[in-house]
Amino acid sequence: MSIFAIIMISLLGLILVVLAVLILIGVGSFNMSLSAKSIAKNISRANTKKNYENFKIDHTWWDKHPSEIIDIKTFDDLTLYGHFINCEKSNNVAIIVHGYGGEYKDMNSYADIFLKRGYNVLAVECRAHGNSEGDMVGMGWLDRLDIKAWVEYLIQKNSNYKIVLFGQSMGASAVCMALGEDLPKNVICAISDCGFDNVYRQMYYVCKGHLRFLAKPTLNIFNSYMKRTKNYDMKLADATSQLKKSKIPVLFIHGNADDFVPVEMCYRLSETIPENRRDVLIVDGAGHIMSYATDTKAYVKKVNNFLNKYNM
Repeated sequence: MSIFAIIMISLLGLILVVLAVLILIGVGSFNMSLSAKSIAKNISRANTKKNYENFKIDHTWWDKHPSEIIDIKTFDDLTLYGHFINCEKSNNVAIIVHGYGGEYKDMNSYADIFLKRGYNVLAVECRAHGNSEGDMVGMGWLDRLDIKAWVEYLIQKNSNYKIVLFGQSMGASAVCMALGEDLPKNVICAISDCGFDNVYRQMYYVCKGHLRFLAKPTLNIFNSYMKRTKNYDMKLADATSQLKKSKIPVLFIHGNADDFVPVEMCYRLSETIPENRRDVLIVDGAGHIMSYATDTKAYVKKVNNFLNKYNM
């Protein structure tokens, strides 16, 4: 065998090894973070269950407020489920969107705010969560179109509905991203509680705490894998660019002690909205998804004042 042949075989072998490593990083990262049964999602769920009392989560609340199970088909032919609490005397509706690894029952405190105002409440189960279908978590970007589908479902049911979108964490980002779509005029306002501004930036913020200097190259490989296999670019999954296209008023809520989604992301999101269409509540000492539990009185007052401002 010639030296040239040996060199070529060696190079081919090296290329195959590199490709195998890249594929392993991509597949491993997906299974770790964005698959329906991802390790990170399961860890997040377990941590939430341990802290129900701290988060003021009470799943028994839903037993006292019976809901109708409804479903829609998404743009990519998934079946998603929602839980509709009907208040026949009102045309106001709150669509409530939970966070990463969460479930609709975690949102009882927020549903209660709207129910006490006489609203109808639709608490959705995000794709790849709960009973809803999907093999991949949308991280808000895919969910934005699901929210639009829920809005369209509601106004087909009652064209006089006036809708407020409410989301927490990933659900908050989904709401912000949905606002950049061509939503019906029935959507009057939105509330974003501790949402992130961009999927790539959020992933990097989490990764750098664990992988340090390897975070960016690993994330870039993962994003390349996602673009090639899922047609999903984390860098383009951007809530700020979506908000710039919207004229819908938004209340942004965040804790200044949030070590998962930094409060700077809240400022970045809110600054995309003109002052006359935005409101902001920063809760001192509140961690991630802890603003309501940390200062319930201030939280509820801010939400009510915001809704009153827009005759909701």
